[in-house]
Amino acid sequence: MTRVRGFTQDDAHLFCVEEQVPAEVLGCLDLVKIVLGTLGLKDYRVRVGLRDPDSKKYVGDPAQWDRAEKACIDAAQSLGVPFTKEPGEAAFYGPKIDFVVKDVIGREWQLGTVQVDYQLPQRFGLEYVGADNTVHRPVMIHRAPFGSMERFIGVLIEHFAGAFPLWLSPVQVAVLPVSDKSIDYAKKVASVLQLAGIRVELNETADKIGAKIREATLAKTPYMLVIGEKEMAEGKVAVRHRTEGDKGAIPASEFLAQIKAQVAERR
Repeated sequence: MTRVRGFTQDDAHLFCVEEQVPAEVLGCLDLVKIVLGTLGLKDYRVRVGLRDPDSKKYVGDPAQWDRAEKACIDAAQSLGVPFTKEPGEAAFYGPKIDFVVKDVIGREWQLGTVQVDYQLPQRFGLEYVGADNTVHRPVMIHRAPFGSMERFIGVLIEHFAGAFPLWLSPVQVAVLPVSDKSIDYAKKVASVLQLAGIRVELNETADKIGAKIREATLAKTPYMLVIGEKEMAEGKVAVRHRTEGDKGAIPASEFLAQIKAQVAERR
């Protein structure tokens, strides 16, 4: 049996005046869109969870619910993606907007969420003095662009089948010396890359170079640098890409410039 001992949510609570709710909801949705778009998760739909008028689980003033639901529906309409209104899917304290992402094999995952909450500020007795010099109650917006971080990482791993884009890959470059004679130069290359912010793994084992290449390829490392005596003598690195194979030998400084540009542009 698998037991969940805990999970991490990137949850935040934004407190605002009621007039700010529509703009704040849109801002939260834009943040979720940035997260999903940056990670290449572009196949998604939006679900607006509304209250079920026949259910007794929902608390609060119906008029406030109406305003909160309108803000969520208006925001969802502005996204330009398919969305559905789903009565009964709201939290007990307010309506919500969920992003339902489809992975590469067609499974759907509910990830980012934004919720409008009039009730918890009331339960906690939160107040502010408005421009009219009288006391008002703020509105709380819950937002979690990732949802559960553990589940989000699991979805990403399966979505990319472990073959992360270069900028996201845990190990971006594997440095593979051919023999002991080129290890010192390989260490120097690895050190230069690391100092430039590139995530590097140096394979110093006694395995043959073919085995080292195979291991790095199976680990889905984006780039491999094969370094032998010839590369050491010329100050170059022999570049291999995990799917495109041999890319030829180029100066180490040229490879560093290329990979930094690819990472910066999130290609």
